[in-house]
Amino acid sequence: MADKVHYSELGLVNTREMFKKAVNGGYAIPAYNFNNLEQLQAIVMACAETASPVIIQVSKGARSYANETMLRYMAMGAVKMAREMGSEIPIALHLDHGDTFELCKSCVDSGFSSVMIDGSHHSYEQNIELTRKVVEYAHQYDVTVEGELGVLAGIEDEVVAEKSTYTRPEEVEDFVKKTGVDSLAISIGTSHGAFKFKVKPGEKVPDLRFDILQEIERRIPGFPIVLHGASSVVPEYVEIIQRFGGKMEGAVGIPEDQLRKAAASAVCKINIDSDGRLAVTARIREYLANHPEEFDPRKYLGDARKELVKLIKHKNEAVLGSAGRV
Repeated sequence: MADKVHYSELGLVNTREMFKKAVNGGYAIPAYNFNNLEQLQAIVMACAETASPVIIQVSKGARSYANETMLRYMAMGAVKMAREMGSEIPIALHLDHGDTFELCKSCVDSGFSSVMIDGSHHSYEQNIELTRKVVEYAHQYDVTVEGELGVLAGIEDEVVAEKSTYTRPEEVEDFVKKTGVDSLAISIGTSHGAFKFKVKPGEKVPDLRFDILQEIERRIPGFPIVLHGASSVVPEYVEIIQRFGGKMEGAVGIPEDQLRKAAASAVCKINIDSDGRLAVTARIREYLANHPEEFDPRKYLGDARKELVKLIKHKNEAVLGSAGRV
């Protein structure tokens, strides 16, 4: 295990002030997952260029893949990189879908400024107990905690659920009060992965359950709400991947107008993972197909990084409304 370090030593911030400004300003903070150097560089470059606060987040699997010591210095490097670009954007490092107290504790101890404990697959009472335990530990170090009520369907990294369960608005007040969480992930029709809905050609993707969101907002006004599984599964990237040998038939995501509507309400954090993966994969497949002689990773990864910067800038400016919010 890496030596214990506080996130402030890495130049990171927690999400408390970010969320307060987002709730009051009617926009959402982008939370972008990353798995490697190029993805992290793209996130920092795009957010610095658009003057957007950002949450860089990793799943349990991504943390293991990167190595926790390496990840610490990558996060520190991200902060320094933004500063060297002349940007003072706030950056939080967040654990996405932590599933145990031990994992959350380890992340707090290794420099994360925010953690999510996902107890949504447990009973309501067990979810409260586990979430409260994480909150009690994390708050000792001023680390913010995200909990979850409701279950999102789909598969992404180590998160797997066959069917979704909408968040029950009548539970949110009790859950927030008993756990002390700083933000709450809810289920209103989003789902993990690139195959979010089974729709026939020409069929409309189902609308998000804004009625549930509005009732939750009524019950806990001003409380930070989080949307997971909110990638749009950009058709352009799906088409490129399929054209160059991939198999993505039936991939469909959340329409951007739905996300814009959510970002203007109580939702102040929107998670985006699959779209980043698709952008990177599309450009790598295309580059290698067009340059079969190339074997320098900097060439095809550099091309992918450039595309990811473009995607993230679009999300910040046109979807989440976070651009220029520093």
